[in-house]
Amino acid sequence: MSAPSQPTPEWLDQRVSALVTHFVRVQTERMVGIPLLNPALSVEAVGFEWGGDAEEGSEAVAEGVLITPWFMSLLRLPSVNGPHGNRVGRKAVRDFGSERFDFIGAHDPAIGYHETCALFSPMNGFTSQDLARETALASLALVRPAPEAPELAPVAAEPLPPRRAFFMARRPDAGAAV
Repeated sequence: MSAPSQPTPEWLDQRVSALVTHFVRVQTERMVGIPLLNPALSVEAVGFEWGGDAEEGSEAVAEGVLITPWFMSLLRLPSVNGPHGNRVGRKAVRDFGSERFDFIGAHDPAIGYHETCALFSPMNGFTSQDLARETALASLALVRPAPEAPELAPVAAEPLPPRRAFFMARRPDAGAAV
């Protein structure tokens, strides 16, 4: 299945689901018995959305935080499962939200090329999945500018009838019938 020409929420869900499935498989097949794993944690993708500043002609990139029992990282996941192009292990400075970070290239056939920026490793300081998720969300809030609230148009106040204005200690509008 190929990526749509414009990234969609459904495509994002598919790519992020593939990411989580891949790391659950890594945990259960490759990481079994490794003391680095925090048993209080599980694999979870947090706050993934399509990145805002994709270069012209390049594919969209999903950005968010990946929590695993052994690390938490900012992660950039291209919209397509693509080849690594000899970028595995290479560092690149990337925009992520309103900040710039050093990301390291990685690749697995299940999800293709992706880039990570470590936030925490190991994860032994986290006592619950909720705490890890709150930390991931707080990290994203620090780097993603909050959307500006739309300005509300001023509400035109209707003139009060003179008697009501008197009881509310307000002067009736000029031009209102007395």
